[in-house]
Amino acid sequence: MNEIRYAGTANDSIVDGPGLRFCIFTQGCPHRCPGCHNPQTHDFNGGKTADLSFFTEKIRKNPLLDGVTFSGGEPFCQAKALAALARELKDTDLNIVTYTGYTYEYLTENADESNGFMELLECTDILVDGPFIQELRSIELKFRGSSNQRIIDCRKSLETGAVAEIDPDTL
Repeated sequence: MNEIRYAGTANDSIVDGPGLRFCIFTQGCPHRCPGCHNPQTHDFNGGKTADLSFFTEKIRKNPLLDGVTFSGGEPFCQAKALAALARELKDTDLNIVTYTGYTYEYLTENADESNGFMELLECTDILVDGPFIQELRSIELKFRGSSNQRIIDCRKSLETGAVAEIDPDTL
């Protein structure tokens, strides 16, 4: 699990979480939400692969970053590799934001050693969960595309066993 299949990266993103971020758009998504703004990331055979050092070198070169965002595609389809990358960045002050079309409840209920869901949740500071629903789309929402999607304090949620949502205006 030392490789990540990805569609692309964005350095200095300000729309994929709070602050200045390095964003990895993973390749492959089972949700295929109608109206998705990244349909090119759906094909599990598309994109390209790179080992973890490819990403850590790019990330460490930018001292202005506040964090790293895993977006999609569906990051939880590569949860073990992304968790390994997040662990490699532990010596930095970078926070981790992970977007997913799954809900927090689905991920915690279906986590096992083989899928790595819990490994990635444990490395994630902020989780934006839920599928994109075109009928609930709003361009006025901060860091999400549709109003059903939640911004979750992942660490607090894991500690308390209950979903702890974050008011987007506090980010």
